[in-house]
Amino acid sequence: MSRTAASSARLTLVPTPIGNLADVTQRALEALRAAQVVAAEDTRRSRVLLDRYGITTPLERLDSHTIASRAPALLERFERVAFVTDAGTPGISDPGAELVRLALELGVSVEALPGPTAFVPALVLSGLPTARFTFEGFLPRKGGERGRRLEAIARAGATSVLYEAPQRLAPTLADLAEACGPDRQASVSRELTKLHEETRRGGLAELQAHYRENPARGEVVVVVGPAPEPEADAPVAGTQAAALSGAGVRGRLLREALLALGVPRNEAYRLALAYPDIDP
Repeated sequence: MSRTAASSARLTLVPTPIGNLADVTQRALEALRAAQVVAAEDTRRSRVLLDRYGITTPLERLDSHTIASRAPALLERFERVAFVTDAGTPGISDPGAELVRLALELGVSVEALPGPTAFVPALVLSGLPTARFTFEGFLPRKGGERGRRLEAIARAGATSVLYEAPQRLAPTLADLAEACGPDRQASVSRELTKLHEETRRGGLAELQAHYRENPARGEVVVVVGPAPEPEADAPVAGTQAAALSGAGVRGRLLREALLALGVPRNEAYRLALAYPDIDP
């Protein structure tokens, strides 16, 4: 599709409620009614919302598996396309970001409406510092990249927010407790805006123990507090780390050695990151 042909086309990203259907905005409803087609990550879930508000705009499925093959033809056929995901603001940990990139490449204008997203209320409810925070989305399930992300959260000077599937919550909390220390303050929010909404706060090990015995249900947001300021003996720990690294002790082994020497956990993790394992 040429830029001239697409000059009048518009893609509107429409946020939808994360649980309570009453949270939809008036502007979102107007955009859904005005569109020629609503592209939806899951048409069955989106149909519930449209039926609730008497919206008869046709639905077309457009998920992570079909965006590359279906989106160009959809954007060429219709001048006013609305896109909704399963819940929340499109483009946050869902296929919306890929659709935006594709639309811009095709010369289609993009409009993003403000609206619901799960991580903001979870952050506010956590009771942890909110002046600076990072959004991690979903962590990689395994491998080196997961370890690096966990280490980054452990040393972050800002609050970290991440999503997790309920069946993986307890293992992820265990990994966070190992990386950040068992007493690092955190919160778990689930079922936000729904009948059984819950936010539980405490140390990472405490939270892990609770959800190991009481498996979570529903959508989950984990908020992890920032790393404490380095201890006063950080220069000594730095000298120890440099000496150990010079002897070939790096990465995880360096971290464990520093912990054995009495270096505070957070400082040991920070220094281990400064001397990572050397990739073969």
